[in-house]
Amino acid sequence: MKICLVVDDSRVIRKVARRILEDLGFEVAEAADGVEALAWCRTITPHVILLDWNMPNMNGLEFITQLRAEPAGDQPRVIFCSVENDLERIRQAMAAGADEYIMKPFDGDIVASKLTMAGAL
Repeated sequence: MKICLVVDDSRVIRKVARRILEDLGFEVAEAADGVEALAWCRTITPHVILLDWNMPNMNGLEFITQLRAEPAGDQPRVIFCSVENDLERIRQAMAAGADEYIMKPFDGDIVASKLTMAGAL
């Protein structure tokens, strides 16, 4: 079964994402910030990471930069999922190694579409 790590400081967003992802056949793990997510990725490499931008301790951009420098860091498909809608910020995320970008709020159709576009579904 494919594993998706949902990284968001909002428990509500993690819960909504979990329901959508489980309906799509993923096993779901959760992290509340980039530090927790990086520790998780060093233990088990997920297939997909759904990543928020604005979080305490380590934000999404810092996380993806560090993840991509890890030995297996190029393997997970990373989909930013954020309220950041400035085109320059989206370009920055993609340049750092994101595979796709989802604007919040999102629904199951959007998540499925972006997972397909990223080659993760």
